[in-house]
Amino acid sequence: MAMFVLVVDTSIMNVSISAVVHDIETTVSGLQSTIALEALVSAAFILIGGKVGDLIGRKRAYVIGLVFYAIGAVAMTLAQGLLPIIVFWAVIGGLGASLLLPSMQSLVHGNFEGDAQKRVYALVGASAAIAAAVGPLLGGFITTFLSWRVAFLLEALIIAVVLLGIKAVHDVPFTGPRTLDLFGSVLSIVGMGGIVLGILVWQEGGGPVGALLTVGAVGLASLVYWLRSRKRHHRPALLDPDLFRSEGFRFGATGQMLQQVALGGTMIVLPIYLQMVLGYNALLSGLSIAPLSLTMFAVAMLAGKSSRLPRPAATIRWGFLLLVLGLLVIVPVVPRADSGWWLLPPLVIAGCGLGLLVSQLNNYTLSPISDERVSEAASVNSAAGSFGLSFGLAFAGGIMLAALSIIFTGMATSSTVLPPEEQQQVAYVLESDAQVMSDAQLEELLAGQPQEYADEIIRINTDARPIALQVALLVPILAGLLGLFNAFRMQRLPDPESTGGGGATLLG
Repeated sequence: MAMFVLVVDTSIMNVSISAVVHDIETTVSGLQSTIALEALVSAAFILIGGKVGDLIGRKRAYVIGLVFYAIGAVAMTLAQGLLPIIVFWAVIGGLGASLLLPSMQSLVHGNFEGDAQKRVYALVGASAAIAAAVGPLLGGFITTFLSWRVAFLLEALIIAVVLLGIKAVHDVPFTGPRTLDLFGSVLSIVGMGGIVLGILVWQEGGGPVGALLTVGAVGLASLVYWLRSRKRHHRPALLDPDLFRSEGFRFGATGQMLQQVALGGTMIVLPIYLQMVLGYNALLSGLSIAPLSLTMFAVAMLAGKSSRLPRPAATIRWGFLLLVLGLLVIVPVVPRADSGWWLLPPLVIAGCGLGLLVSQLNNYTLSPISDERVSEAASVNSAAGSFGLSFGLAFAGGIMLAALSIIFTGMATSSTVLPPEEQQQVAYVLESDAQVMSDAQLEELLAGQPQEYADEIIRINTDARPIALQVALLVPILAGLLGLFNAFRMQRLPDPESTGGGGATLLG
């Protein structure tokens, strides 16, 4: 339930932007910046969040994270202006996410063993999948027929239910050093914050992207050097650099990142396709994409309970293979489909692949880690997933817009119908205005233009967008192929074994 709220929160905010802007009398850009700030805060502090859980207790960090999220949800329910949303939803809620994700994975690790641990990790992943599917639908429905405030109030009520049952969660004591590495913490904020901020700015299409990414890369490189130096001098550090010496952990976290790149890229490309090309509204788009997440949820549940699956690395390999196969089938469908039904078979295939992945990756990555180091490992694993999702969303969207720009310009300037003096103007208008409009909306925009010119512009619009969307699909496909290659490398390693509460452990 906690993971469901964590994922559905941003989905509800995204689909409610217009209503929130109208009700609190703010601007779209201001609210979009607030959404970006929440993602930035949670990413920047996620490595620290795991260490805080070690110092104050994993269960206490989990509860604080939930309370922070509840504060953000209640603030959205009551907000009359943008400032309380920035303070309570973006900043406090973002800090809540940075505490919640690592502590959640650490508590699963410490409260369950063996097959039970695998099932719960699969259930948490499946909850995220169903939230990704239900979030836009739920948010759109409640916003349309009730109020966006009701949606956030329901979030707060779900968190209250989780907190009422918190006695069922047993804490996992930390026995390592309790000194906080302040300088390492600052470097992690600069590194993760710079990278994620650079991606967010790139997604918005402006700003000093290169400088921000450089600052982030330098921050992360400095963090690596600092951690190694602390290790050599036997001093407590934010993370144990020996964590990355484990090939299984490196491959698992890499697989997590690549899976999220593929998921993020797919979830930005397909809604744009459905709304721009097929003219669907948000509700119909959500229903058309639902087979992906619903299949992902069902397969994750079944795979988590099954004892007949091949070894974990082989299951992960099959997951990436099915994911790539489903996405490859979508590519030739894009220019031919006249309804969302065309997407049903490939989305079911891709959903089966994602379901296998979410049922295995967290367990593969974290089960061999000792209780002492699991918070650090969970922080890195969560950071890899968050980075992958942000990168997939931004990069696929950026590639699509770049492809649209090139294709629009090429088609407009080579047109034999449009006069030369109109060609550059048409290319500019299509790039700047029409890239987020369906053909029907474009026809309304062209009312009053000569019919011959209007028909030609519609033709360019109709021909260009499927090509650009096909190009954008290469991002999740490439991520899936890299994940498949990574899975083959996993198969060279022995299967991970759960620590079982204190046996032979990795980095114990």
